[in-house]
Formats: sequence, structure tokens, C-alpha cells
Amino acid sequence: MKNILLAFSFLIQIPSYSLANDSTGYVGTGGVAYLKNAHVAMQSEDLFISKKLIKVNYLYKNLSSKDVAETVLFPLPRIDNFFEADFAHTEALLKSFKIIVDGQNIQPEMHVRTFIQKNEKSPLIDATDLFKRCGFSQTDMLNPWMRSNDDYSYFVDKLKQCKQPQMQKILANFKKDDEIPWSSQVIYSWKQTFKANALTKIQHQYQPLVGGAVALYPDEYNQNFCMDAQFKQGLKKAKAENSPFNALSYILTTGANWAKPIENFKLTIERDKNELVSFCWNGKVEKISPTQFQMTKRNFVPKQDLDIIFVNVK
Repeated sequence: MKNILLAFSFLIQIPSYSLANDSTGYVGTGGVAYLKNAHVAMQSEDLFISKKLIKVNYLYKNLSSKDVAETVLFPLPRIDNFFEADFAHTEALLKSFKIIVDGQNIQPEMHVRTFIQKNEKSPLIDATDLFKRCGFSQTDMLNPWMRSNDDYSYFVDKLKQCKQPQMQKILANFKKDDEIPWSSQVIYSWKQTFKANALTKIQHQYQPLVGGAVALYPDEYNQNFCMDAQFKQGLKKAKAENSPFNALSYILTTGANWAKPIENFKLTIERDKNELVSFCWNGKVEKISPTQFQMTKRNFVPKQDLDIIFVNVK
């Protein structure tokens, strides 16, 4: 059995958050993305999240008597090419990304896609092939992930000088002195064979995209992070209602795309010693150490993603 997952746009919905002018942006990352397959089940998922590291151990089981060959995708968010404020350390994520299958390091293939969008109300145009025809290398197209404003004018000029009719048609929607907002998305892929009636261990890890702001306003951020009365009391006790904070997002819902619910799910969240942490979770949260919290579920079907806030209470 062989299925090649070629469609990228509908695999996951990636949230983005705009916190404040004095903030550092963050967007959601997650686990492997996969179209529903009736023959491969996720037997267990062991997920560890901290500000420095996201690490996931998966155990998959092929329920059939035949090998199942798939192209597995790990999509990252779209990142804009121009920014006025700080942003999460996107380059560090790319450099730290690792995949290990049954104890062997896998070198995934990197796909870079580019998009142009005049404003939030305008359609998002996939311009990947046009960028290539205009002479952009994959390294050029990765520029938004490298967070270099120094190259911004160079790439905009290169776009404007491109003679490709389709690109000129897109650019005709902009005035002469307008900025050209384009973004790039990184998608990792690798070919994976799930052996018949066998287990496959897949591990990936990377440095997450962490953002934040210099001052917390609990009422403004409460919906995303489920800051309950106990958490707010802790802020008040530490006189930290308006303290600096960090935040990150993790996409859990792709875990619902397998043949069955996740048989055994474990989530561990780690904070620093001088921090309070809050997040939305439907179920028991156990404190297993001074800095770690753990949650477990049986036959888990994730229905919402995870947003975590870390508040400095020094």
C-alpha cells in the first residue's frame, strides 16, 4: 500500500498571535501531519514541552498484514519576510530539527514554499514556482526564517525586476513604493515504511518558537491560556500581575488523524524555577517535580491545540 501526501494546504491550521507592539511574536508548531489512514494507529505519544526543547516519542502500529509506505510531512508555519518587532528565534528551530526512526537519524527533505498577500483581506497566493522562475534559490526563499531585515530591500527589488508575466500581474496590485509582503513556509518530508503487523518508533525534537511581551495583562490573555483563580492568586502574591512573560503554542490536533485514538498519551510541561505556568487542559494535571507538570490520557482524541504561558515572578 502506498499513499503519497502531496497536498499541503489542508493538513493543519496553524494559529498565529499578535500580542503587542512591545512583544515577541510566536506561532504554533506541532507533530507530524498525516492524512487519515485506516491501517496505521498511534499506539503511544510521549510529548515533552519546555521553552528550550520540544521532544516527541511516537509508537505507531501497522494494523494490517501488508507493509504501508507513506510520505510523512512535518509542516512549519508561514513566516513573513518583513518585521518591525522582535520575533521568535525561527532560525534556531531549523537548525535544531531532528528526526529519529527506530534509533536511526533521518535526513528529511526540505520544501520551501512562498506566498504573496497584499493584506489580511486579500487572497493568499502561492507564488513558489514564480519565485523560482524569477531566479530565487531555496536559500533566498528561506530568508524570512533567517530573520534578516538587511536583505529585505534586495529581495523586493529582485521581485520587482522579474519579467515573468504572472509575477508582473501580481505586482500590478501594488503601488510603486508599496512594500511587497511575502512569506515562506518550510515543510519537511520523509518516506516511511510501516512494516506489517509491527511497531515503528519515530522521535522528533526541535527548539520551539517562543514569544512573549514585557508586561502581562491577565484579562487580555485569559482565553488563550485558561488562567484560573489559583494562577491569578499566585500572580498577585508574587506581585507579578504585569510581569514579563513568554508564550508558545503546540498543535495537538494532528494526532486525531490516525486509524484509532491515541492509545496512551503523556504530556510533560516544564517551566523555569522562577515562573508560573498556565494552559488549557481538560483533565487532571499532576505536579511531578518543582518545575514539571504531567498529564496522561487513554484513547485520546485531541480536539484543541495547546497554548502555554510562562510568567516570570522573580
